[in-house]
Amino acid sequence: MGGFAYDLAWLVDALFGLVTFGLLVYIILGLLVSFAVVNSHNQIVALVMGTLHRLFEPMLRPIRNFLPNLGGLDISPIFLFIALEFASRILVRFLVSLA
Repeated sequence: MGGFAYDLAWLVDALFGLVTFGLLVYIILGLLVSFAVVNSHNQIVALVMGTLHRLFEPMLRPIRNFLPNLGGLDISPIFLFIALEFASRILVRFLVSLA
């Protein structure tokens, strides 16, 4: 099972990396739209933002409900980054220990 466990650990790590990259794109694109650098009426921008919104808002909403109101400052993505990294490391270590 050694080779399979390493391959599965690599796949889990890659998937968590892809989710983290998507979250970073969602944050940056949201900032660009809010500062009117990118037009949100553009079809591609609307498609990407809509897709990323549907993917990440269910993960960010419970964190936002837990955190106190900071007056317009949203730090929930920071906590999601930390949670994703923590979960990724735990799963990868568990899978490698199976090898």
